[in-house]
Amino acid sequence: MNHSIVHIDLDSFFVSVERLVNPKLIGKPVLVGGSSDRGVVASCSYEAREFGIHSAMPMRQARLLCPEAIIVRGDTSEYSKYSNMITEIIAEEVPMYEKTSIDEFYMDLTGMDKFFGCYKLATELRQRIIRETNLPISFAMSANKTVSKVGTGEAKPNGQKEILFGTEKEFLAPLSIKKIPMVGDKTYQLLRGMGVMWIRTLQEMPMELLQQVLGDNGSVIWRKAQGIDNSPVVPYSERKSISTERTFEQDTIDVKMLKGLLIGMTEKLAYQLRSEQKLTACVTVKIRYSDFNTYTMQARITYTSLDHILIDKVKELFDKLYQKRMLIRLIGIKFSHLVQGGHQYNLFDQTPEQIQLYMAMDKIRKRYGDEAVARAVGTDFKRTKMNSFNGIKR
Repeated sequence: MNHSIVHIDLDSFFVSVERLVNPKLIGKPVLVGGSSDRGVVASCSYEAREFGIHSAMPMRQARLLCPEAIIVRGDTSEYSKYSNMITEIIAEEVPMYEKTSIDEFYMDLTGMDKFFGCYKLATELRQRIIRETNLPISFAMSANKTVSKVGTGEAKPNGQKEILFGTEKEFLAPLSIKKIPMVGDKTYQLLRGMGVMWIRTLQEMPMELLQQVLGDNGSVIWRKAQGIDNSPVVPYSERKSISTERTFEQDTIDVKMLKGLLIGMTEKLAYQLRSEQKLTACVTVKIRYSDFNTYTMQARITYTSLDHILIDKVKELFDKLYQKRMLIRLIGIKFSHLVQGGHQYNLFDQTPEQIQLYMAMDKIRKRYGDEAVARAVGTDFKRTKMNSFNGIKR
């Protein structure tokens, strides 16, 4: 059976939402992100992209490229509202979908030809989303996720495209190797150094050569260049919260140790959020005393998944909550009100230097384990004798 996989992407999502709020922004170069020189571009309009501006670029550099650009700080709650609206529409219309970020979806319409016609169904869904949200949206349909994602990029802005079964390789051939998912800046420069600019060249290369140069990723990129991708659409379920608790073998009143432990716990949960491209808007701290009385305190925050912001809030809640000066049996942390779309959202909170730092730390953790790198003040928890529990709610 030929698969019918649709990739949907909202065009310049943050900018498009801002234009709904303020129509005067339509047709003008718009940058969403931190307004200071140390800020970062979280999203930019197509008019701004014509000046060479792109997401994650330092705002100072973007201003130099386009001095007349209008800078908007952004409203993360408004973006979440529209993302949820679109998610609900898709959930009503299709049997299986995967939400990979705040503004990006995959849908598996395989078998729907018997009832509607897959491309017709996707077209009607796009029209409904535009009609009910007034947001521009693009999609492409093909036999797999890779080709559909590339196709959506070719359909933008505010367009749609169908890549017929059997034409995947032909469709990809004339495109830049940058179009292939997994080809980041480093891989791109490496391939360009080999004289490879177009996907057609990758298609003609032996897979073994790419493996020698890029390791295991080489074979994956080679298959993607051929239009081959067997990865399934993973059914979407919204995780409501993530949490972790520590129960001590001996009750303690060592506040320094407790705060070090809380920092370590927060770092691990924050890394988990970033790994899953999620953010939290609510932090809860829990304390259980030696008499088994349990107390919690929570606070709403701006959406984030960054250690330094979450650690400050956790420490603040602990200081407010720990008033009894009694022996503690258990402490816990919970992050809730989770939303998808971590990378773009985090750009609101970070400077370019912080982006590089977090990316480097997460890369180390991914390779060597989530305890491979941590703040010195938060490492005491590794040596603390305790029973632990990690909770996930959906």
